[in-house]
This record gives sequence, structure tokens and C-alpha cells, in this order.
Amino acid sequence: MEINIRKSEKKDAPSILELIKELAHFEKETEAVEVDVEELEREGFGDHPLFTCFVAEVNGNIEGIALVYFRFSTWKGRTVHLEDLIVREKMRGTGIGSALYRKVIEYSLEQGCKRTEWVVLDWNQPAIDFYKRSGATVFENWNTVQMDEQAMKEFISQG
Repeated sequence: MEINIRKSEKKDAPSILELIKELAHFEKETEAVEVDVEELEREGFGDHPLFTCFVAEVNGNIEGIALVYFRFSTWKGRTVHLEDLIVREKMRGTGIGSALYRKVIEYSLEQGCKRTEWVVLDWNQPAIDFYKRSGATVFENWNTVQMDEQAMKEFISQG
């Protein structure tokens, strides 16, 4: 099987969204996806894109994606954040995920970054094991913190 990894193009947005929805299903958050094709096109493929997405093609079909963007660490400087690495369920175990992962790490180094970072769910043991085998550090004493739109509005309204 030949896997072609390339930077995504605007025309890939529908396939990117399909994979985002497949990941949401895998993570038992099917209803959580609010982004749509138009937003992906606008935010990822304009003059100042907010993210870079790599796609994995097999026989001309997009079977996986890795979506990344830059962050700034006060300790390290510019870093790459891997938001999601997704492989279609039927294609897992074929090497697509590893190929996308390698591309992200190569991209980080090409961009002069001193760190690549991401979040993994604590119940996704196969992913945790893979990351550890690759040399990544999985921090167990850090918690991800988020505030959704409703919580932000409530916080601001409190004065």
C-alpha cells in the first residue's frame, strides 16, 4: 500500500470535516463538532491560515489527517501544537497514523520549533503507548483546561 502525505488544499475541506466527525464519534462526542466546511476553508486556506493540515492519501482517497498550528511557549519559543491526528477506522493499523505523525515531527523541525505538543485522552492507551515508544513524554500531572463559549459569557457577565 502506497501512502501519499501532502499538505491539504481547500478542496480537501469536506474530507477533513468527515474525519473530524469520525474522531468525535470515536471520542464519544458526536454532537460536539460545530465547525463546518466553510469555516475550515476560511480559517485554513486564506492569506493568513490559522492551521496547517496534512492529508494521507491511499489510492487517491483521503484516509487520514493531521491538523497543526503554531503556539508560543514562554520557555521554548515557537512550538507546533498537533490538534488532531485522525485515521479512518477501517484504515487503522496500516501505517497511515505513523506516516502522519512523522510528517508532523518533520514539519516542526523544518519550522525551527523546539517542541511539538498535543493532548491525548487518558483512556486511549494504544495512543499513549505509541507516543511513549516514539520518545514523547506523556505528562500525567498536567490537566487540560478549557472554557466554552457559554462559560466565557457567564464569567464576563459576573463583572
